[in-house]
Amino acid sequence: MNPFPKLLEGSLIDTKHVESAAIFVARTGDVRAASNFTVCPEQTRTFLDAFKQVNVTRQRGLDFRSKHYTCVRADKHSIYTKCEGHGLILVRTALYVIVATYSQSMYPSICVEAVERLAEYLREKGN
Repeated sequence: MNPFPKLLEGSLIDTKHVESAAIFVARTGDVRAASNFTVCPEQTRTFLDAFKQVNVTRQRGLDFRSKHYTCVRADKHSIYTKCEGHGLILVRTALYVIVATYSQSMYPSICVEAVERLAEYLREKGN
C-alpha cells in the first residue's frame, strides 16, 4: 500500500495553506503521489536539476506552469520561489523530492513549515 497520498493530504493539503503537492523519487523522477498537482516528466527533471545547480537556481529562478518564479532561498535541501503572490516550494530528502504550491490567500510560512516538517519525517524514517 502506498502511504504517500495520505501523507500529502494529512500533512500538507489539510493545513489549508498548501494548494497542491506531489512527491517523487529523487533519482528517477517517478511520481509516488500527487494532490491537485499534475507532474510531467520534463517538470520533474527541471526540479531535480534545480537541486544540482543551486547557484544557478538562486540566480535565475524556476519556470513553472508558464510563469517565472524568482528564487527566495536555495540550498541543497530546500528551494523556495515566488511569483505574483503564489509560491513553489521544493524540499529534498535522501530518496524523495516534495513539491508544494501556495496561492495568494494562503500563508507562505505555514506552507514552508508543513513541507519541511514532512521532509524531516521522511528523513527520520531513512527516506
